Amino acid sequence: MKNILLIAQIVISVVITASILLQAQGTGLGSTWGGGGETYHTRRGLEKVLFYFTIVSIVIFAGLSLAIIII
Repeated sequence: MKNILLIAQIVISVVITASILLQAQGTGLGSTWGGGGETYHTRRGLEKVLFYFTIVSIVIFAGLSLAIIII
């Protein structure tokens, strides 16, 4: 059982990494300290789906981590 959870955790971590890399690129750390002059925009379409998919994947990853600790 624990091996199945570990394999699932590895798969989810790859999915999280891919979904983060597929999201639109920003200006990086420059905008953190006031260097970016961008305006905020609303996520639409595929960008919104990918954003929520990433959040759900992270929640699943956290749940798997807790399950592995308990088992």
